[in-house]
Amino acid sequence: MSPQPTAEPNGKRKYRKGKLSSRDLLLEAARKEFATRGLEGARVDEIAQRAGVNKQLVYHHFNNKDDLYKAVLEAAYGQIRAEEALLDLGNIDAEQAMRKLISFSFSYLERNRDFVALLTDENLHRGRHLKKSTYLPKLHSPLIAQIADTLARGSKDGCFRPDVDPVQLYISIAGLGFFYFSNIHSLSSIFARNFNGKDQVATRRDHVVDLVMNALRPH
Repeated sequence: MSPQPTAEPNGKRKYRKGKLSSRDLLLEAARKEFATRGLEGARVDEIAQRAGVNKQLVYHHFNNKDDLYKAVLEAAYGQIRAEEALLDLGNIDAEQAMRKLISFSFSYLERNRDFVALLTDENLHRGRHLKKSTYLPKLHSPLIAQIADTLARGSKDGCFRPDVDPVQLYISIAGLGFFYFSNIHSLSSIFARNFNGKDQVATRRDHVVDLVMNALRPH
């Protein structure tokens, strides 16, 4: 499992170079480089320079650029799953828990635009690096179980439909935020609005929460 950074209360990652290993420094530097330039455009020399370490340490820790890229993707997913776990959804009522999860998922992408860029690039490569990961399936299982539990509690309380697939719901929640932030510049041009502005982002987040919650209501 790739080492994970700690999380600030506002959800931002916190890095202290003096306390990080060379591997951790390389992961963070590579995340920035891959998010900016993609796998094909990223250079190992630049990653090592960003990290402030010798280039040979890249090959020592990760063998090659592709393995480093996979490790960055695993660490990125590990970070969002770790922050989701902190939501502690099982200890609040189902409707509040679902609203909290939807809002968090959207806001996480707002704060972590590099995550959007990384996933966009990986999909251009048909997900070939993620397919090789034995870490990610185990990582996502607790999240889906948590969503399933929330749905079951909500169905029992009469506030959610009983026939919602937790995986489909997760994809819908993730997709509503991902499309917005991956296309934010083109959408702003098309509709002549600054969708990157704080007010527009907040409006969109509220809309996504209401849209998903309404879809979960019993018929």
